[in-house]
Amino acid sequence: MAKQKQQSLINGAIILTLAMFVVKVVGILFKMPLTSEIGMVGRGYFDLVYQIYTPIFAIAMAGLPIAVSRMVSESVTLNRFRDTREILRTYSRIFMLTGAVGTVLLCALAYPYVAISKAPSEIIPGIFLIAPAIFFCCVSASIRGYYEGQRNMSPTAASQFIEALGKLAAGLFLARIVLNYGMNVYNSAKDADGAAVLWGVRVANDTEAHAVIVPWAAAGAVLGVTVGSVAGLIYLILRHKIKGDSITRLDLELAPAPRSSKEITRELIKLAFPVIVGALALNISNFIDTMTIVARTTAALGTDYDIVYGMHSASLDAAQASGSLNLNSASPAENYKLIATYLFGAYNTGVDFRNLLPTITAALGVSVLPVLAAAWTVRNRAEISRSVNSILRLCMLLALPGGLGMAVLARPFLTIIYGSGLAADGIPVAVPVLQVYGAAAVLLAVSTPITNMLQGIGRTDIPVKALIISAVVKITSNLIFIGIPSLNIYGSMIGTILFYVINVSIKLTYLKRLTGMKIDWKSVFLKPLFCASMCAGAAWACFGLFSRLMEKLIPALSEVTFFSGGIGEKLLNVNLASSFAAVGAAMLVYVVLLLLTRSITKDEVLGLPKGEKIVKKLEKHRLLG
Repeated sequence: MAKQKQQSLINGAIILTLAMFVVKVVGILFKMPLTSEIGMVGRGYFDLVYQIYTPIFAIAMAGLPIAVSRMVSESVTLNRFRDTREILRTYSRIFMLTGAVGTVLLCALAYPYVAISKAPSEIIPGIFLIAPAIFFCCVSASIRGYYEGQRNMSPTAASQFIEALGKLAAGLFLARIVLNYGMNVYNSAKDADGAAVLWGVRVANDTEAHAVIVPWAAAGAVLGVTVGSVAGLIYLILRHKIKGDSITRLDLELAPAPRSSKEITRELIKLAFPVIVGALALNISNFIDTMTIVARTTAALGTDYDIVYGMHSASLDAAQASGSLNLNSASPAENYKLIATYLFGAYNTGVDFRNLLPTITAALGVSVLPVLAAAWTVRNRAEISRSVNSILRLCMLLALPGGLGMAVLARPFLTIIYGSGLAADGIPVAVPVLQVYGAAAVLLAVSTPITNMLQGIGRTDIPVKALIISAVVKITSNLIFIGIPSLNIYGSMIGTILFYVINVSIKLTYLKRLTGMKIDWKSVFLKPLFCASMCAGAAWACFGLFSRLMEKLIPALSEVTFFSGGIGEKLLNVNLASSFAAVGAAMLVYVVLLLLTRSITKDEVLGLPKGEKIVKKLEKHRLLG
């Protein structure tokens, strides 16, 4: 095998990081218009479906991709290329089985989930529509894990992008089709007073008709996830058939005889089992988390309705005025559940961005795992220390400016995205969520990469133990804090922060102890923190100054022909123009400070396109660490 074709740690990390960034942007582009179309209640339905899908999906996927990546990496390092091929054949069959089981399990849990969580029964069609995505994603993961073990991150990056794009196009199209079709049916059936029977439900006006249609529109959006997973799998199958895996015929002839399928299966299970247990613990806690958020928020409303409603009155009043929230039920309990669902949807518009940076930095963990596995196989502790410090520094370089930037620009950021349509009323609920999680982004961003590092050195049990401890704390915290009326849904943030503090602390302590490596705190944390703090300060100051300037200039600029319509008119939006200026100023300040403090290394720059040319220029001025 041509090992020269293997991507370096930094190169592979950059490929996956860029891919995950694009995927998350596509995901945001999906949820922005979707939330505006179906409103916060519809978004609540969508998120409730996702909350039952995610744990089953994660359990079905857990352990095996990690185990496969590690086994393939070891086989390649030891030139056991026939083992590598046998690993692919063996675990492909296992993945198909787990995917099928996961799909059936999700369908079987649909009704119990609704009954136990007290979620609206309208989400059941969405659960059935998203269930096949588990099977298709498991098959995709088998091919991705194989290439990742060979330190080729490109197939994973490309398939994830295609999957996200398919979800965006199909989900929005289907949601819009259902909305339009439903309103057409209602308009053709309504009498002079606006009453009609719509899909078996008696409705009195447009607002009630919309309330009947929205759950089905959310189900249509959910179906887009399944369509996207099929598109990603088709790409991977075609790529593997056309390009292969870079293992040559000579590599196979010179390689020793492969192990038996039973032996490979035993090792896969041995490596995967602790990860599966950990994923089970995490996703059961997340499942309970989802149920406790809606149930405990409902309980808080029952304890002191006035305090909870008063905290969110601006959003709830606006939602009722727009028709996206219909509190006409004679039963207070039903109204409490509907308000809790609305708040859950609004809360998750902030959580969407909380997961932006951790999802991107998770790609760094995927890229480092085969590198650490190879280094641990030959006990190259110098390479282990170098790789761990490099990935932690990259996490900090991404998470610190991104998180602090989101915290200081939370309100204008959410206003730009959700400031029009049915989602606008939920912005006041989401702003504190984004501010808190932005400030805590570093904890969230390093958690998965540290887990991958421990898995890379064969200690898959430690993340499991850390998970169980932190999950118990999180669930206990939710039960206590969300039920307090003055905290209500925001109590969930307390549990999440405690979860990551405990989880990261335990894993990092063991990683240092087992590898004997020392963290270069100055390079990894202090320099990036200083640069990111100045970056966030620049964003805050620039936004404030530019906002005042725009407010004075808008009357004069609106007279100019270019700004009288179309794109030109949109550019006069104070939030949009000021945010662009703030982000531009912050990025400039951050890059300049990184260079002045020599926080970027030569290896990191070499991983970029045309990295060698950039390195020469930066080294000339002594700007590299």
